[in-house]
Amino acid sequence: MPVPTSVPGTAAPAAGARRAALAGLAALVLVAPLAPGRPAEAAPVAVAPSAGAASALASSQARLGTKLSGILDDARSRTETDVSVLDADTGAVVYSRRSTSANLPASNAKVLTAVAAMHVLGPDYRFTTDVVRRGGVTDGVLNGSLYLVGHGDPSSRQSDYKALAAQVRAAGITKVTGKLVADGSFFDAQRYHPAWSTSYASSYYAAQTAALTVAPNADLDTGTVIVKVKGGSRGSRPKISTTPGIAKKYVRLVGSPSTTGSTSLSLSRASGGNAITVRGHVRAGTTWSGLVTVDKPELYAAAVFREELKRQDITVVGGTKLGTTPATKRTRVARDRSVPLSQLLVPFLKLSNNLHAEALTKTMGAQGGAPGSWPAGVARTTAYLRDLGVPTKGLDLVDGSGLSRRDRVTPLTLASTLVEVRDEPWWSAFDAALPVAGVDSHWVGGNLRHRMNGTRAADNAHAKTGSLTGVTALSGYVKGRDGRRYAFSILSNYAGATPRPMENEVVVALAGWRG
Repeated sequence: MPVPTSVPGTAAPAAGARRAALAGLAALVLVAPLAPGRPAEAAPVAVAPSAGAASALASSQARLGTKLSGILDDARSRTETDVSVLDADTGAVVYSRRSTSANLPASNAKVLTAVAAMHVLGPDYRFTTDVVRRGGVTDGVLNGSLYLVGHGDPSSRQSDYKALAAQVRAAGITKVTGKLVADGSFFDAQRYHPAWSTSYASSYYAAQTAALTVAPNADLDTGTVIVKVKGGSRGSRPKISTTPGIAKKYVRLVGSPSTTGSTSLSLSRASGGNAITVRGHVRAGTTWSGLVTVDKPELYAAAVFREELKRQDITVVGGTKLGTTPATKRTRVARDRSVPLSQLLVPFLKLSNNLHAEALTKTMGAQGGAPGSWPAGVARTTAYLRDLGVPTKGLDLVDGSGLSRRDRVTPLTLASTLVEVRDEPWWSAFDAALPVAGVDSHWVGGNLRHRMNGTRAADNAHAKTGSLTGVTALSGYVKGRDGRRYAFSILSNYAGATPRPMENEVVVALAGWRG
């Protein structure tokens, strides 16, 4: 998945000027006057080149503020929406509406995780998966166990384990007298976040986070299995299969779906195990597919790898178990390397992949030498934001994806981060990985491909979406007709109809603003 290395027209100003503007940003927002009964006004800019220019700019921003407030004050909406709009070049405040109010960010938390990972790990960082032996090899026979050692790669697919098995064969090993040991000790043993609802556990977006795992599809929905239900003739029992195929031996499929004249199917996994229940019915002559999570992804990965060893005519005499590779007498016989982090950001951000966020968070946490954990990882993210100098009052992260309802972020923190990271050497890769509004392409528009189509924001706004029950968010960049590039963050809590159309209107208004 190639990532553009530059975006036309997005050159950033010198860091010093922007940092100076951001230094007083929080105070500027806090003291900006609000007229009685009005929830938001255009805020003053931090710097003006002349009295005449300052007056014109202030007048323009006042009119823009009135326009945005008119959109946000829609009486039909039962919504609390907090907004921050900054000049992406200078960091100056353009518009503020409760911008220092800490709210649920949903998947907008991924913006913070992504930029922290690019800083802590680096854009060229690659995840590795190793195969290690400790015993000697005589006439193709490994005397001892074979260790499959994971380091958190959320993009590993069956083809990667196939390549590892081929390397093992090329190393002269045809038989293993011991066991296949799945070593996921690069991460701690807490696979499912304690702050996530247990009702999510079967859902693909809440797969367990493990240092060894498998993604069954090109979208890299790691830690899941695809279950396919194919209807035959009406009244017959449909055929059920999995991708990868070996997963059918790792999980246990239960239930009795039927073939009828319509399709309505669901998948669920019992907690603490791999019994997957298939419920419902499929239309005759059609195939339905769905994703479901697995328990202990390390053993799932080992099952896939073991099957690939078998296809290479490599026999493993012992069983498969979880374990840790001893530190001494280790010989690496195979290694798989992921694409660089700068490229992995594309499926992560455009498709809002939760498990990529958690893998990156735990990987950041592992950089100190201890097994990667959520507390250590989010501490790295928070530390980076403070180093950037962005306002962090109210910031409270417990995971990397924003799936937890305990996460809190202010729009000012998000918008300020978007401004400040434009000075980073990897910013163009980050910007290119954000979904692009109105571009109907899976790998360009991502989750924004069907939003703001046919407007001035289309193929213009680059932004991260966010959604939980009663929460919607949108944070990113858009260029106005006035030539200014805006960094914005919109966080909403709501009841009833989603305020997402209102988010679109705000961004379209910024894109069409001529001053």
